[in-house]
Amino acid sequence: MRYLFFTNTPAHVHLYKYAVRELQAMGHDVLVLGRDYGCTKDLLEYYDLPHEIYGSCGTTKYSLFKSLPFHYVNIFRAVRRFKPDLIFGMGGYAAHAGAVSRTPVILLLDSEPTSLDHVVSRPFAKAILTPHTFGKELADNHYQFRGFKETAYLHPDVYEPSVDVRAELGLDPDEKFVVVRFNAFGSHHDVGHGGFTPERRRELIDLLGERATVFVLDESEERRDGDLDTRPFDFHPALVHDVLAEASLLVADTQTMVTEAALLGTPAIRSNSFVGDDDMGNFVELERRGLISNLKSFDDVLARADELLADDGAKARWAAKRDAFLADKVNLTDVIVQVALNYGSVETVDSLTRHSVPA
Repeated sequence: MRYLFFTNTPAHVHLYKYAVRELQAMGHDVLVLGRDYGCTKDLLEYYDLPHEIYGSCGTTKYSLFKSLPFHYVNIFRAVRRFKPDLIFGMGGYAAHAGAVSRTPVILLLDSEPTSLDHVVSRPFAKAILTPHTFGKELADNHYQFRGFKETAYLHPDVYEPSVDVRAELGLDPDEKFVVVRFNAFGSHHDVGHGGFTPERRRELIDLLGERATVFVLDESEERRDGDLDTRPFDFHPALVHDVLAEASLLVADTQTMVTEAALLGTPAIRSNSFVGDDDMGNFVELERRGLISNLKSFDDVLARADELLADDGAKARWAAKRDAFLADKVNLTDVIVQVALNYGSVETVDSLTRHSVPA
């Protein structure tokens, strides 16, 4: 078999990396088509995945739309050369590559607000896979698994820390540290949404810096925290999960890293304009299980961060809650491999069931 995977963001590399390796080890031909966005290219090279880069994209709201024609030309050429038997992806690129090449496509989706992507991609999908918390019904071929896309690489069956991050970061054995993650809000589904303002970023870092060492990850092209007292992240981005697992707290206005922190047993605070009555199902579920805090008010963010950093027993309690939460969740890599070996047929995969909207 010949399998094609799309990795448009760094998170997509993590999502598929173990499945790609397993399929290669079985003797199948695999190609990853990646976009040079953030550290996606660095991760593909770090994990030595067989890949081609179809184009690049900045973090501004309009950079993707300007690049689309160029991306599609390169994608269609690559698909014609590789001649895949099955395509995996998370949206329009994969779906349209399958339509043009008449190749079955498996879409793995996890974000309810990306309605435009759903409209342009789902008509061309052989099957759509989403987490059990996904709050929309997309099609008759919509199936669910118990878990999130992050359980493909952070499930206990597959994740192991690879380095001593405290040594890598120059931290003392008992030194508390916080990871702060700022989103660029440059994706098409981020239009109309936002997170911390520059002023609130500075106030947040000032408060956190009084209680712990602060590391800032800023997705935007220009740093906005000026000369504030933060420590640089001097390590390869492939090690970010090891850092998150050891951190005392994550504070973010982004999405994926909050879920990652929860699955690693690290307290996490998420604050952006997505938070509210129509929030995404995975974040509602993680808050219900006590693993994250979704907060609209900035004052509430500061108060909750102060409370968690003052709680010396928080990490141990969060690890126990994480273990309980993951007890009945699937290793998504196993599911992806099973679907691949079944030629894209999902009906016989035991861990997949027809999707039903959570009550």
